[in-house]
Amino acid sequence: MIRPSIIARSARTAALCLPAPGAHYWLCEKTAWRLSSPDDARDLQQGVADTVVTLLHGLHPARRYRFEAEGFQPVSFRTTPCAGLIDAADFGLLPDIAPADLDGAGANAAALAEAIAAVPSGGTLYLGAGQWTSLPVGLRGQRTLHLAEGAILQAPSERTGWPILPAHDHSGRMLGSWEGLPAACFAAPIHAVAVEKLVIEGRGILDGSGDRGDWWRWPKETRDGARRPRGLHLISCRDVTLLGFTIRNAPSWTIHPQGCERLTAAGLSIIAPPDSPNTDGFNPESCRDVTITGVRFSVGDDCIAVKAGKRGPNGEDDHLMETRNVRVSHCLMERGHGGLVIGSEMSGGVHDVCVEDCEMIGTDRGLRLKTRRGRGGSITNIAMRRVRLDGVETALSVNAHYHCDADGHDPWVQSREPAAVSSATPVIDGVTIEDVEIRRLAHAAGAFLGLPEAPVRNVSIRRLKIVSRDPEAIATPPIMADHVRPMRHEGLVVEQAEIDCDDPALISAASVSLSFE
Repeated sequence: MIRPSIIARSARTAALCLPAPGAHYWLCEKTAWRLSSPDDARDLQQGVADTVVTLLHGLHPARRYRFEAEGFQPVSFRTTPCAGLIDAADFGLLPDIAPADLDGAGANAAALAEAIAAVPSGGTLYLGAGQWTSLPVGLRGQRTLHLAEGAILQAPSERTGWPILPAHDHSGRMLGSWEGLPAACFAAPIHAVAVEKLVIEGRGILDGSGDRGDWWRWPKETRDGARRPRGLHLISCRDVTLLGFTIRNAPSWTIHPQGCERLTAAGLSIIAPPDSPNTDGFNPESCRDVTITGVRFSVGDDCIAVKAGKRGPNGEDDHLMETRNVRVSHCLMERGHGGLVIGSEMSGGVHDVCVEDCEMIGTDRGLRLKTRRGRGGSITNIAMRRVRLDGVETALSVNAHYHCDADGHDPWVQSREPAAVSSATPVIDGVTIEDVEIRRLAHAAGAFLGLPEAPVRNVSIRRLKIVSRDPEAIATPPIMADHVRPMRHEGLVVEQAEIDCDDPALISAASVSLSFE
């Protein structure tokens, strides 16, 4: 029998993985489970699991539990202690404040700040059921924010009085950012800076109110001296755990860990409308040791975008840090520009990223690597294993001519002639694809476009299966680079890339680029 694993646990919540063979996000069959405690015979829960990553709520601190599920070995665990439970409602929090009521939102922000200050180290701030509108609040480390079922913590729709994070703090560390560069930005509705051992958990909802204000109407602009806020912004934090909650309608990127270490996200729901600009789901930037598991995405841009900062227009690089060891598993990407994306802000280097046992439905691309001349840095050791793609237009995309930024279409970026190699030349080396299944293929199973001066190296593809093709697909360029020809129902299309495929018949004889004659 298969033994479940404990992904993460807090005083009142636990996330378990039920790794049934062949299961991605959903279990192949629903599984009845029972949770008991040898410490208290009255503490008994029963339920039915339909997802591989299962969240257990309503637990008690510092208590032993035994989890039993049909077809799995029993597993025991102990919840963590809690040094005290503080109810935010005891601090004058006002319910049902209208999103446009800035006075009420400000009063609630002050009440929440007072409540957060009252939570002892190792304690929990409890936000009960109700709709709570608040200006942005900063969280403290060594504490838990518990969002009860029915709790909605929402940002106001207006930005008057909204705090702004400067580009740097007094020590020069990057605080505010925008697309990989230091920049003043509005503080996220929930944010934390340089904290350790933070937990955000529960069945409740964080709502960024991006759909209510004007945030989505100026996606690339600066207003009032700042860029748009994220939904949840974690800056230079360590040992962060995110469990079970829903986060929606972020003004820009939804969850943005920046310069963080040891972060686990399990069982979240991340939601934004399909036409909302740059509402990426989860963007770890310059982070180490990140686990994203059992998360359901439906967003307006990339579901997960792994980043490592961007070299400045004059070569500025003192803000760059690498991203290393990102593990994505048992996630469901139902819509988005890409399922698992790396770049294009990758100048600090992105290494050791693995996506396994996931399902991507209706995303534009599945695994997507994007960079361009001027970025520098390297992308190494990237893997995709046991992933099912359904209705994904281009399953695999590796593009070193990505036409981002104001000069992205300039000849020096898009030329297919070799350029001089320098510190601004990006490198892609080491991509492993195994046991990937593609259904309703539209454009290409894979499009690989490297630089002539730095070809894509060491791509290994094993057991890639094209089950079906979309009969209504229209020939379209499969990657965002200039001079790329439209494609429909093609296999692996390769230019300036080294591909080792166990089925050579999948590799097209045609080039990615249009003829330059």
